[in-house]
Amino acid sequence: MEVKTSTKEKFHAISVVAPVLSANMAADLRNQLQPLLQQEIKNVVLNLSDLNTLDEAAAETLVKIQQHFYDNNASFVVCCLQPSVEAALDSMELLELMNVTPTESEAWDIVQMEEIERELLGDEENF
Repeated sequence: MEVKTSTKEKFHAISVVAPVLSANMAADLRNQLQPLLQQEIKNVVLNLSDLNTLDEAAAETLVKIQQHFYDNNASFVVCCLQPSVEAALDSMELLELMNVTPTESEAWDIVQMEEIERELLGDEENF
């Protein structure tokens, strides 16, 4: 599956370059993202602006990827959803489980806030 990746100060911006996301493609995406959790910069902003359609299995995989990142103290924010994709996620009752923002800039803000929260929680544990 083709993705574009750029690394920013605190996150990797990953853009899916496809109009459709199938279950197999989502599994491939998961495999491509997994190694990022071993890097110093492990937060991900997933830009889905090119995506027009996804099936339920792919959507469920995205939710699982997000949860896996949060379980590993990393942020995973989805941004730039097309209305058709947002409606599909909502109808599958998965949209409310996902960390979604309208723009990449807003996703960056969430990553920064979550980084601060993790730092503060880490400091609390050291008392």
